[in-house]
Amino acid sequence: MFTVKEFLRSEVKPALGCTEPGAVALAVARAWKEADCECVRDVEVTVSSSIYKNGIAVGIPGTNGLKGNVVAAALAAVCGNPEYGLEVLRDCSEEAVQKAQDLVGEGKVKIIADMNRHGVYVKAVVTTAHHLSECVIEGSHTNIVKVTLDGKSRYTLQGISQNTQKNEEKSISDQIKTMTYSETVRLIEDMDQEDVDYVMEGVRMNMEIARLGLDTTRKLGLGVGKTMMKIAGDGTDLRTLGDKVKAISAAAADARMSGASLPVMSSAGSGNHGITAILPVSIVADYYQKSREETARAIALSHLTTSFMKSRMGRLSPVCGCSVAAGAGAAAGMTFLLSGDLHKAEKAVEILVSNLVGMVCDGAKDTCALKVGTGAYEAYCAAMIVLEGNELDGPQGVVGETIEKTIENASAINIEGMIDVDRIIIEFVSKRYVDEEALKNAVS
Repeated sequence: MFTVKEFLRSEVKPALGCTEPGAVALAVARAWKEADCECVRDVEVTVSSSIYKNGIAVGIPGTNGLKGNVVAAALAAVCGNPEYGLEVLRDCSEEAVQKAQDLVGEGKVKIIADMNRHGVYVKAVVTTAHHLSECVIEGSHTNIVKVTLDGKSRYTLQGISQNTQKNEEKSISDQIKTMTYSETVRLIEDMDQEDVDYVMEGVRMNMEIARLGLDTTRKLGLGVGKTMMKIAGDGTDLRTLGDKVKAISAAAADARMSGASLPVMSSAGSGNHGITAILPVSIVADYYQKSREETARAIALSHLTTSFMKSRMGRLSPVCGCSVAAGAGAAAGMTFLLSGDLHKAEKAVEILVSNLVGMVCDGAKDTCALKVGTGAYEAYCAAMIVLEGNELDGPQGVVGETIEKTIENASAINIEGMIDVDRIIIEFVSKRYVDEEALKNAVS
């Protein structure tokens, strides 16, 4: 059994940019490092359908608007540092961006979608003048399972001291999948001051990028957050608190999806999950003047609920995890914050899931701010409904006899009912980008 401290360090981590291109960059950077960081001749990255879909159109931090897995892979072969984890491109510079663009322009970087693989899977093969190296990530975004150099194994998942943290990450995810919801969320009872500080650092990080998204002098993404903030006003009126929750959460996603060079605190392997799991609870806690410790415990509950959902749904899925899984987390967190009642938190999760379970993930891009905003707002509504004394009076629709059964039902819709969704989305998205490249080449 793991501790809440181990959970937080494993499932709640800083991430720079979208975590799918981040995983691509991490794999390439690790392979490039193994090849002594020589000038690359070729980079070929094979990714799962989920990684391909979520990384094809999202902004890459520090690149002035460049997007996609191919850019992330190219940058990683120029300036990537695998020691930074999901902040692998932290050292990106204008010179590095130009070199990366040159690599892409010369056709030296290729991304291949393996439609038979789902969830998190990245295999990066880097060829230099003297070496051929390979790195494989699987299961979670930082879980390096294999590295080879010139056909010889440098390490595998088992027995490698460097990989101790990754083993812990995988085991915690597996353990959550075997636990009940009550067993999972009661971990918050063992939080100490160090845990409180760590959780609240996530609030600071995610509020910082939200403020950037609300900056009226900047154009970032769709500007969902700024638009919604006009409705919310100063957010001091309870009638507009939900609008404020939506505006600030969406603003953070506006900035992040457009490639802002600010990290966010992720949750269950996703930065947008982290935004949705953290900010609504923090905003409501601030409104009701809750203590730092009360706020941190409620946010930790949100993270635990998010990971509980994702352990059943899959790390990446056809359903929008930031609205369904992290939305459920936020609903539980806000309800617990204002009631101290874990039973009520469960009931808020049920309402949120029954509301948003069918929301499709069509990849990471500007419109994710809409989905983050929706997840945050509907989480707030679910919490308020339960706190008014209302709850579902038995199984109906996706909601089962227990919260575990409810999430099992939602996962079945996600895993079995939407089995062809990713394939269909990738088919038209891929064709669009092929057509765009053909048009560029024809014009040039």
